[in-house]
Amino acid sequence: MTTTRPAGPTPASSGSIPQARSAAPPPTRTPFGFAGPMPPQKAKDFKSSARRLLARLAPQRAGVLGVIAAAVSSVALAVPGPAIIGKATNVIFRGWHGLRFPTQAALDQAIAGARAAGKSGFADMLRDLEVRPGHGIDLGDLSGWLELALLLYIGSSLFAWLQGYILNHLVQRTVRGLRADVQAKLGRLPLSYFDRQPHGEILSRVTNDIDNVATSLQQSLSQLLGGMLMVIGVLIALIVTSPLLSLIVLLTVPLSVGVTARIARRSQRRFVAQWAHVGALNGQVEEAFTGHALVKVFGRRREIEDRFRAKNEELYQVGFRAQFLSSVIMPAIQFIANLNYVAVAVVGGLRVAANAMSLGSVQAFIQYSRQFSQQLGQLAQMANVVQSGVASAERVFELLDTPEQIADPAAPAALPTVRGEVRFEHVGFRYKPDQPLIDDLSLVAEPGQTVAIVGPTGAGKTTLVNLIMRFYELDAGRITIDGVDIATLTRRDLRSQIGMVLQDTWLFGGTIRDNIRYGNPSASEADIIAAARATYVDRFVRALPLGYDTVLDEQGNLSTGEKQLITIARAFLADPAILILDEATSSV
Repeated sequence: MTTTRPAGPTPASSGSIPQARSAAPPPTRTPFGFAGPMPPQKAKDFKSSARRLLARLAPQRAGVLGVIAAAVSSVALAVPGPAIIGKATNVIFRGWHGLRFPTQAALDQAIAGARAAGKSGFADMLRDLEVRPGHGIDLGDLSGWLELALLLYIGSSLFAWLQGYILNHLVQRTVRGLRADVQAKLGRLPLSYFDRQPHGEILSRVTNDIDNVATSLQQSLSQLLGGMLMVIGVLIALIVTSPLLSLIVLLTVPLSVGVTARIARRSQRRFVAQWAHVGALNGQVEEAFTGHALVKVFGRRREIEDRFRAKNEELYQVGFRAQFLSSVIMPAIQFIANLNYVAVAVVGGLRVAANAMSLGSVQAFIQYSRQFSQQLGQLAQMANVVQSGVASAERVFELLDTPEQIADPAAPAALPTVRGEVRFEHVGFRYKPDQPLIDDLSLVAEPGQTVAIVGPTGAGKTTLVNLIMRFYELDAGRITIDGVDIATLTRRDLRSQIGMVLQDTWLFGGTIRDNIRYGNPSASEADIIAAARATYVDRFVRALPLGYDTVLDEQGNLSTGEKQLITIARAFLADPAILILDEATSSV
């Protein structure tokens, strides 16, 4: 077994490693936060991102058709409602006038008197109402219309519920697929991506942004589809009821659309900035809590709090502007709708007085106009949700579009029984093209040797580990194991032959036994105990009340040194041909 502690020049090196200031790729993680590039503050292509998001619904065409059919049925049953209520109003109005005129003679006299007084419109209305003198409200006729309206509204509600039920399944399956794609993408990204991005920013895209996409899809698809169909249906009913009054209603549409579009354009940039600031704040909080012990040791809590307060204030300002702009849409639409309501009521009253329309028709038209305005308002308000959701989707798509690590060779080489010879041949590597780090480095670690590579901080010791593991690709030269170029191997075959223990321990929430077995899931209990004894883990585990069944948690029930020993035991259990320890015993 070759034990290699990589990274740095040795007397065996034929090349040199410049004393670079830092071997880690930019940006750097500082004690006070992550100094890195912020996400874009403005959507690059709203239409393209929206189309791409909707395209993810394509595999569920049956569900989409079901949602559309349910929405059409719901609207088709709801639209006739106001007209039927208008019919019921005419029945009541007719019955009231029937009680005013006990006989036909009295009715004829009233009509003649109205004509004589120059009120021919009122006289024509009394005539056309088909008033039955001496008869009140026809309860049978009234109940018939009301029952019909009730049945239509119940049917509309049932189809609306069905639409929501299907849509919920459709959206959740779509978002589940999006999460799966993101998770798979993260596994294909090179290590350099994670070095450049704050952890909180990545988590924000994977969690917050995807959740926001799900919420936006759920709300916008339901209300946009139903709202657009309702607008079309109500518009047809308006024109059928009164073409003249319909012109008044339609005159307000361009004004409403113009106001909505103007506000939406300004709010879109604010929403993108808001989600970007959420990601940055998550990264800052994650770092502060991860290193809270170090912060307290150096007494930098005030600086952390000040920095958090400043970033939180930035998020507040951006979020306030985004939400304020979006909240202006609804009051503006309501104001325009109220102006429309007044105009329709005045003109409708004049039409009734002129016997050009019945009272029930005016009532139905007013209901339709209110519905029309409300639907336009809801569609405008959905601009808020759509803008926010597409902004989040764009951030997720940026992650999905990130260039992946170089694919494994189509015809990979195979490693024979590994002896453990590791050879660097004129290796060159730079994180940045203009910043030299490793140039023309050659070294050999023979099978069975224990090789220590030492050097000052920033010399590139950990970089050599990354190169052997193919976390980064070489700029020049090659690295071989037993004479086989590692670039010709699959990463899985390469890494299966190497055990690596880093200075920073990684233990998951589980028992000590589970954490050790992570190195070899098929290992027996005897193998686990043997690896633990070889690395002096068994000694302190036996002293624990639950022994190997002790559950590790974030409260720190083990010391840092004990955690490091467990990670070494894990590597021993894997029994690799090559073992790399990168300051793995710094706390032992």
